[in-house]
Amino acid sequence: MGVFTGESRLSWSRTVPRELVHRRSAAEVLLTDVRPGRGRDVFDAAASWPRSHPTFPRDGADLHSPLIVIETMRQLGIYLPLRHYAVPPEFRLLITDLFFRIDPAREPRATSNSTDVTCRARVTGVRNGADGTVTGLRMEISVRAGSGVFAQAGGGARFLSPERYAAIRGAGATAFPPAPTGPCDRPDTARIAVADPRDVMIAVDDGAVRLRPADPRHPFFFDHPSDHVPGMVLLEAARQAGALASDGRCVRPTAGRLKALSFAEFAPPARVLAVPHHRTCGFRVLQGGRYVAYGALEYR
Repeated sequence: MGVFTGESRLSWSRTVPRELVHRRSAAEVLLTDVRPGRGRDVFDAAASWPRSHPTFPRDGADLHSPLIVIETMRQLGIYLPLRHYAVPPEFRLLITDLFFRIDPAREPRATSNSTDVTCRARVTGVRNGADGTVTGLRMEISVRAGSGVFAQAGGGARFLSPERYAAIRGAGATAFPPAPTGPCDRPDTARIAVADPRDVMIAVDDGAVRLRPADPRHPFFFDHPSDHVPGMVLLEAARQAGALASDGRCVRPTAGRLKALSFAEFAPPARVLAVPHHRTCGFRVLQGGRYVAYGALEYR
């Protein structure tokens, strides 16, 4: 899976500026150092997964949530365009697709200390607008702890100017998910493998699983305002829907992929369709009579 170089130069002493990874809270910043690696469009990075992070296992388990790998990749996917590809800070970043794969035999165990990891990122498919500004790219990362690579992740993103974004979104989008109103049937936390009722992203409405976050101010999923459902929320809602549909058999994915077809709105609540099959669970997110995202999760 490749050999990391430049690791001795990396530092885990402090985090990168939070605005460079689109986080409001410094506690949500995972990256501590990012430097050019050997070769064009190759970068080495350090990240720290603290015990205080909402994805840290709080049920006595010794494995980190797969979401921490994806969040590390997401932060690199913002940091690199801003610092190394001259994407203007006011541009909006949109994830077009993502994937991840974790080797359970190699991944680090969560301990009483933070987990320090090293990443190697490769950027490809850089696209430029008429004025030369980068409008999109693809990135893949390998993540290592200790002596071996234990995870890979990546995906694509595009970058829109404020004017272009406003033209696409219009004036009707809300800046935060609406607060839950009225009664709803939320699954038991143990059944979908979450530690706190505020972590629940779904509810059951007349037999249909809906994307209805229990906490619209969740420190991880809604760290900052968003006028559409973030990709991380879609992925976690799909994971929870898969756990529910499989009666707890499909809980912790070791691989997965997501493709975003269009913006997912907070209202009306999108339907999350999950179909478990052996060691996989396919999912689709349906809203307004059309699919806005789809993908699959894999389990050991």
